Amino acid sequence: MKPDARPAAALALLATAMLAAAYGFEHLGGLAPCALCWWQRHAWMAALAPAFASVAIARRAPRAAAALLLLAALAALAGAGIAFFHVGVEQGWWEGTAACGSALGQGLSAEERLRRILAAPVVRCTDIPWSMLGISMAGWNGLVALAGGGLALRAALRQVLDAKR
Repeated sequence: MKPDARPAAALALLATAMLAAAYGFEHLGGLAPCALCWWQRHAWMAALAPAFASVAIARRAPRAAAALLLLAALAALAGAGIAFFHVGVEQGWWEGTAACGSALGQGLSAEERLRRILAAPVVRCTDIPWSMLGISMAGWNGLVALAGGGLALRAALRQVLDAKR
């Protein structure tokens, strides 16, 4: 099996760029994330570690690197699923999760709940704070995650099949 770390490196760079964009929109653009936005970030974070690990071991252990790339691709594709679910919530096609309405947590005192309510920005999963070409941020994230995850999945499967020959 000829090691090829390029697909894993590309996915790692894509995940890094998407997380940087998300945090940029939040901290520079003032767009606070909702619960589903956070879940999408978690999917990119989950793709990041195995993608970087795949790059690191590609020459020494190409089969393990292919398995790590597969894992990273599946994490990105899971993120696409979350993003497209979020688009459906934004469009009113279905209800969001319980987390979409409140991020207060359980077992808090009345004073702590009030403090969190007053300190937290109100961010609903149904709101669309930014869009481009009629596609929301969640929609763009879903399209990018689907493309990046799909290409990485194709590369990982190709590497696995090449290893069997």
